[in-house]
Amino acid sequence: MRRLERTPPNVLNGIPLLVAGLACLAVLDTTTKFISLSVPLLMALWFRYAFQAVATTLVVLPKRGWELPPTAHPKFQFLRGLLLVASSALAFLSLKYLPVGEFTAIVMITPLLMTLLASLTLAERVSHWRWLLVMGGFLGTLIIVRPGGERFSWAMLLPLGLVILNAWFQILTSRLARTEDPVIMHFYTGWTGLLLISLALPFVWTLLDSWLLWAGLALMGLMATVGHFLMILAYARTPVSTLTPFLYAQIGFAMLGGWLAFSHVPDRLSLLGMAMVAVCGAASAWLAVRESRIAFQTVET
Repeated sequence: MRRLERTPPNVLNGIPLLVAGLACLAVLDTTTKFISLSVPLLMALWFRYAFQAVATTLVVLPKRGWELPPTAHPKFQFLRGLLLVASSALAFLSLKYLPVGEFTAIVMITPLLMTLLASLTLAERVSHWRWLLVMGGFLGTLIIVRPGGERFSWAMLLPLGLVILNAWFQILTSRLARTEDPVIMHFYTGWTGLLLISLALPFVWTLLDSWLLWAGLALMGLMATVGHFLMILAYARTPVSTLTPFLYAQIGFAMLGGWLAFSHVPDRLSLLGMAMVAVCGAASAWLAVRESRIAFQTVET
């Protein structure tokens, strides 16, 4: 007779860290929307990556000195950084034209898209229920975007491109995380983005005459760095399957930020679509955990 093992209480410590990280990322998106109205895209991204590169370097230097941190996959580290820069650029452009809440809800179909990619590229088995939830999430996105409707514009396509890039970024991250130190990954991502954007910085630099814009740029860098670092700490303490349903709290934070900063309240159809994305995504994560436990118990018996 098998003993039933309880989950250690400290395993759940990653949940508040994840929620705090998501709140930081919502502040990042809200600030980005404000900054995007007055600051060139590449200039804003340069500050975001400069902050991350310097912060991670200060963490790495005491341990390794001036020696470049070792990595078994430098090409994949560069590719990961390139994907994140492209994703950040699309996010900046999207937030320039779209409300924060709707943008975040569209981006949150990424885990559902990863289910589709895992089935097509990794030959992973996906149950009928999870396929239905994937379709439900996409339907919720279509309700938000509403192709052919009065609210539809070309800018609605930008976060969809971001979702595709972000899905590949997450898949690559999950593969690298098996052999690479998360802090080292954060280090290379920051410096890859900074070096790439620095090549174009002299052509886009603009002298800003408002201290609010400078403060906004600093806040973008701080929230991006702290938010991603909190998420790294969360995933180091709690299984991904446990944390995934909580990712959809970011939609709520984004709606709150859009309301406080821009007095934007989504209409009823947008709220319905956002709710569908959140429910289908969280339910898909729960099913994935349930299926893995059943498979484990079957092998064990």
